[in-house]
Amino acid sequence: MPISVDLGAPLEQFVADLLRSGRYNSKSEVLREGVRLVQEREARLAALDAAIAQGVADAEAGRVRPLDLVFDRLETKYRSAS
Repeated sequence: MPISVDLGAPLEQFVADLLRSGRYNSKSEVLREGVRLVQEREARLAALDAAIAQGVADAEAGRVRPLDLVFDRLETKYRSAS
């Protein structure tokens, strides 16, 4: 299904510059790449949201560790890494 898009002057200029540089061969190619990048970002955000929800659920269910133990473990890990 064809899509008509109004990008506005600054983005149209950016696309034209990309085409002129030879980085892309068509406007469609630029837009497909842009949509793929948005798709990847949305997938990462969905994974982050799921991880946050899992963390909240774990905390609410009492599946937590004392802060001082976690801090000591992290401090040991990062001191040995330097």
